[in-house]
Amino acid sequence: MKKIAGGVTAAAGFYAAGCEAGIKYKNRMDMALVYSDSDCVAAGCFTSNVVKAAPVIWDRNIVEKGNKVRAVVVNSGIANACTGQEGMDICEGTAAYAGECLGVSKDSVLVASTGVIGMQMNPDKLKNGIDILKDKKKHDEASGLDAAKAIMTTDTVHKQIAVTFEIGGKTVTLGGMCKGSGMIHPNMCTMLAFLTSDVNITDEMVKKALKSACDDSFNMISVDGDTSTNDTLLIMANAKAGNPVIDKEGADFDIFMEALLYVTQTLAKKMAGDGEGATALVECKVKGAASKQDARILSKSVICSSLTKAAIFGHDANWGRILCALGYSGVQFDPNKIELFFVGEDRRVCLFEKGAPASYSEEEAGSLLSGKEVYIEVVMHEGDGEACAWGCDLSYDYVKINADYRS
Repeated sequence: MKKIAGGVTAAAGFYAAGCEAGIKYKNRMDMALVYSDSDCVAAGCFTSNVVKAAPVIWDRNIVEKGNKVRAVVVNSGIANACTGQEGMDICEGTAAYAGECLGVSKDSVLVASTGVIGMQMNPDKLKNGIDILKDKKKHDEASGLDAAKAIMTTDTVHKQIAVTFEIGGKTVTLGGMCKGSGMIHPNMCTMLAFLTSDVNITDEMVKKALKSACDDSFNMISVDGDTSTNDTLLIMANAKAGNPVIDKEGADFDIFMEALLYVTQTLAKKMAGDGEGATALVECKVKGAASKQDARILSKSVICSSLTKAAIFGHDANWGRILCALGYSGVQFDPNKIELFFVGEDRRVCLFEKGAPASYSEEEAGSLLSGKEVYIEVVMHEGDGEACAWGCDLSYDYVKINADYRS
């Protein structure tokens, strides 16, 4: 597997564009298009929130039916959530108009929105945006970058990645982009993510692959404990790589899964590290749990702990907060077996072992919390279960950003 430049336009046959449509913001791009020049199999994972935005309902219906997909139209600024029948009509109208402009069926057009909940959208602005996007779309790196920028809300940086790998003697490409900075919490977290690939794979297997990758990537991050109404992860695959079709588990499926997991985890970590007001990405790796599920629960409990997050922001090696978060996770374990470490590039400091504090330097431990990336390792000595979760520290700026989000 090789990392390459680009995002959603890296794979063969995929085009993208971003534009300024004035959905809510002024003087910034706020609409994006991702388009394939041939039919794609598609899969999606969506928010677990009972309150689901209209685009989530529209997209879920399309991918669950197994429809071939050709395009995704995305807007930022207004979420089209809690908008009743008018919101659903906006989704259908957007898909129908985009389909008309692109020469495809409305049932092959997915839509996604992110932004303020409860505001109604202006269909004329959406149509004007689509008119711009259809003429602007290109199969190049710059257009993919424009799309990645156009879907941002409180994000401070755009987020994209692309890789190539070999299946059956053919070079396959997988690219993606995402947005997410606040209201981030599994399952899933506040995010929009779009993946494109020229891999030849069946509808059944791409759905299986995406669900598995999501469980170990986007469902393992948290910023603030709030699960959004709009969370959407979509993948489109158009078979242009010409590899032997992946229609069952095996070596080819494993190669694709390795690449998919790398891409989704990379994007997930980009979101966690760009959490609203954050100064550091926090990774918690749990090893030696009784099961993988236990390890997932334990690691997520640590990165979701507000007190742990605040301690990391203050560079305070208050490991008791981590032990506490493990203890209330719901997983049963023997505290006297646990080893707890802060890990750096060339250092591994043990803070707790055999049921008591270890001998360590507070200054050295604190220094490991002062970088842009903080690594916590917990060894349970209960079995062979292992998992990673990603979050961020909790700063003063998080409250400032969210106190006036609507204004």
